[in-house]
Amino acid sequence: MSGAEPSGCLACGSGALTSVLDLGRMPAADHFPFVGSPPHPGEAGHPLAMVLCRACGLAQLAEDDTETAEPRGVEPRALREQAADAVARVAAAGLLSGRTAREFGSPHGGSWLDLLAARGFAPTDGAADVVLDCFGLMHERDQRAAIAERACATAPGGVLLVQYHPLRTIVAGEQWNALRHGHFAYYSLAVLRGMLSAAGMSVVTAWDFSLYGGTVLIAAVHSAAEPDAAVGRVLAREAGSDDPGFVGRLQRAADRQTENLRVALELEAARGSRVYAYGAASRAVALFCRAGIRRSLVGGVADASPAKQGRRMPGTDVPIIAPADLVAARPDRVLLTVPDLLAEVSERHPELAGRWLVGAPATMSGESPIR
Repeated sequence: MSGAEPSGCLACGSGALTSVLDLGRMPAADHFPFVGSPPHPGEAGHPLAMVLCRACGLAQLAEDDTETAEPRGVEPRALREQAADAVARVAAAGLLSGRTAREFGSPHGGSWLDLLAARGFAPTDGAADVVLDCFGLMHERDQRAAIAERACATAPGGVLLVQYHPLRTIVAGEQWNALRHGHFAYYSLAVLRGMLSAAGMSVVTAWDFSLYGGTVLIAAVHSAAEPDAAVGRVLAREAGSDDPGFVGRLQRAADRQTENLRVALELEAARGSRVYAYGAASRAVALFCRAGIRRSLVGGVADASPAKQGRRMPGTDVPIIAPADLVAARPDRVLLTVPDLLAEVSERHPELAGRWLVGAPATMSGESPIR
């Protein structure tokens, strides 16, 4: 993605922006070079930082000068299962009425349209009775225009469903590498309510899901409707998400985790252990680059996406391999870069039982959770 950088907040236009996380210069998050191309100094040359708007509270990319053609990933089972659960919950709340649906998709893949088709909804490019946005909004550089577009796409009596990864979840879970190029915004419900209100819509209810450490789906309508108790609970839980001191914890987490991971990998290499990884996800790009990971420390990263196999992690010489090649390598440890994949990959690859390391552990003497 490319274009002129904003002179102010992506949502409200304010120039009152405070830096809360700076990862330095990183590779473009979705540019996976082919294995035969060696890393070069300019590859990790794109600024990656988060700023917080003191006027409206939106956390956002400070700038993004990248433009990449993203090799599409494979939609995780956890995401598919959560989509089915979400549609069932929205239906149970009586909010799935009408006959048409429209989806603003995410470049990471996945769709709810088949789930809605099974309930009698037909897709349309015009105004729809049900409009969906599952993690798509964050990819829009012009946040104000994106919200207005989704509001206009929602029929007068329809419902707009928006799923987001709360900033509070990201900070509380120390998920600093959720910051990446192409992800322009990081939300709280208070911020989203304000943006939707400016577009003439009211948030009426919300649902919690465990995906990615905790995500939220909200429903908004055109009428001036009162929010239910679920909205109040989410607002209360996310209070303080616009505090720079709170969001600034991500910087300390980034510094600590990358240092811990590098030290742990060096110790494993000194012991003669063979360490591999699973998940060539965009969030792993900054982790690998910032920790200075090379093939001497991690033999390869397995990924189920054929489009990524035969490439390498940007900014490193670590190749991306097929899961079958990971199993054949018989690694001593496997670093799982996306914790939500654990149930799925454990079931698919029982040969790797007891070798999974989830997140960025301080030591690799045994299985470890994210901290």
